Amino acid sequence: MVEERERRREGAPRGSQCRNIPWETQQGIQEEVLRLGGAGTECDYRGGCLQQGGGEQGLVGPNGLFLCCICDPCPLSLSLLSLLPGSLQLSVPALVRGDGSFRVTMIPGDGVGPELMHVVKEVFKAAEVPVVFDEHHVSEVQNLVSEHKLEQLLDSMKANRVAIKGKIYTPMEYKGELSSYEMKLRKKLDLFANVVHVRSLPGFPTRHNNLDLVIIREQTEGEYSSLEHESVPGVIECLKIITREKSRRIAKFAFDFATKNGRSKVTAVHKANIMKLGDGLFLQCCKEMAELYPNIKYESVIIDNCCMQLVSDPYQFDVLVMPNLYGNIIDNLAAGLVGGAGVVPGESFSSEYAVFETGARHPFSQAMGRNIANPTAMLLTAANMLKHLNLDFHSTLVADAVKKVIKQGKVRTTDMGGYSTSAEFTAAVITNLGT
Repeated sequence: MVEERERRREGAPRGSQCRNIPWETQQGIQEEVLRLGGAGTECDYRGGCLQQGGGEQGLVGPNGLFLCCICDPCPLSLSLLSLLPGSLQLSVPALVRGDGSFRVTMIPGDGVGPELMHVVKEVFKAAEVPVVFDEHHVSEVQNLVSEHKLEQLLDSMKANRVAIKGKIYTPMEYKGELSSYEMKLRKKLDLFANVVHVRSLPGFPTRHNNLDLVIIREQTEGEYSSLEHESVPGVIECLKIITREKSRRIAKFAFDFATKNGRSKVTAVHKANIMKLGDGLFLQCCKEMAELYPNIKYESVIIDNCCMQLVSDPYQFDVLVMPNLYGNIIDNLAAGLVGGAGVVPGESFSSEYAVFETGARHPFSQAMGRNIANPTAMLLTAANMLKHLNLDFHSTLVADAVKKVIKQGKVRTTDMGGYSTSAEFTAAVITNLGT
């Protein structure tokens, strides 16, 4: 083991999970963690570090979380890569329970959300996925919201760090509260980065096939700041907030994502020709960040032109980064390119938490109780969650089963041109697990 450790300190690869971080960089990370109030410790996790050599010296950060100083993050580790220059900062993985399972917060939401969550639980049970759900039912339309419920949900998230979530419908009527429950949740957890991977599904042809692009949206400020007032009768002022700190953060996230995932181009979407100060600041931050990533091509495009280009020639895009409202619009537009809201997964990240939800957020209330909702997006979202938990085998198992059902083309819900029910689609996925 001593020889193995010395070989790794020289920067040699070790195992499939090795990040090949130079030893000088590792020492710098250790010094930074210790400066922040951490302490030395020994890694004894038997699922990640030890299976690759184990017994590695590590650090305990100031928040008490184990930091693996050399190897790739194990399920008990906070990724040290977030401390490296130009790194992708993701959330802390969920803690492993005593029985080896993970506890995940589940928020069914409104509309068909509860039905889709039932599908997830059925598929997880059939696939023997080691995940236990902590369910919290909240709804603005069913009067299931209160500060107490919000605090309970936040406590669950703080304990579990990972959630799977349906859409919480936001009524348009003003009832004395401008900020929706969704927005409160995002701001409380600082879920600043929403990531939607728009990818064509093999066997399901659309107008544009073989699409593969990523939309990254800042979702804690912008037009969704909930700052509105009536200055004089009949005149409403709605404030759009753009800050340098959050613009640089989401820009860095986008370039880190591109670097980590082998992407070649980042496109900033804006309206700086009209909103010269607000979107101008966002665009400036993206340009400044692009200079730090010379290997990633950088472009910018005005939002209205972006919509037209996505419809006419979406293949020109790779990773797109944008403020809040534009991201909401582009998420839905891009989902339509590959089949609609029922087939695109999504996820939101802060430095501590990860919330997995469908890419195009629609409650689909008109389908509630009719057994016609398409489970594809939610199941692929659940598979991405399993990958985040380092349950790669189960993630692949679930995702491959869904893709097999779609590729076979025998069982499809109405939104995909078929006549199958949600239950029939679920049964087909379960049948294809591991086949």
